[in-house]
Amino acid sequence: MAIAPPSERIWWREPIARIELIWIVIGFSWGLVMFFTMVFWHSVGEQNLSNEAYKTTPEKFQAKVTEMVEQYTVRDEAGIPVVRPPAGSDVYMLGRLWQWYPLLELEKNQSYRLHLASMDYQHGFSLQPVNLNISVHPGYDMVMTITPTDSGEFTIVCNEFCGIGHHLMIGKIFVVE
Repeated sequence: MAIAPPSERIWWREPIARIELIWIVIGFSWGLVMFFTMVFWHSVGEQNLSNEAYKTTPEKFQAKVTEMVEQYTVRDEAGIPVVRPPAGSDVYMLGRLWQWYPLLELEKNQSYRLHLASMDYQHGFSLQPVNLNISVHPGYDMVMTITPTDSGEFTIVCNEFCGIGHHLMIGKIFVVE
């Protein structure tokens, strides 16, 4: 029950006040502006990942990671291999309780196809301080093309809660000149 009900029971036949009509037009126009801005930025914005997803199994993906590690390992860091694949190649990294494996060493200003997959649960791949985020699901090979433009050490954290050791799930990408 309204405090002051309309004088007529059929309220949609009553005239709209001028100020109310102005706000309706402003709101609708702003909605159109925002919609077309999103379409524009999706088309030309550089924030969109060039990613793909393929079905896989943990066994198949693990085999690709193992092959890459055996072929391109340059050193170990805390018992985890650091892999330096050639520029322009496919690079594989897997997420599992509670680790990103292996550590990668990439060349600055060179493109790579980065493949990500989870061996067990859903994990989040968050590359810091770049703020590149992607959800990594079991059974899927998430592929994105990356071109590091800054050299240094970049940390990968899991940003999807994956269990009691979630806070320990980190990895690294080293970018060298």
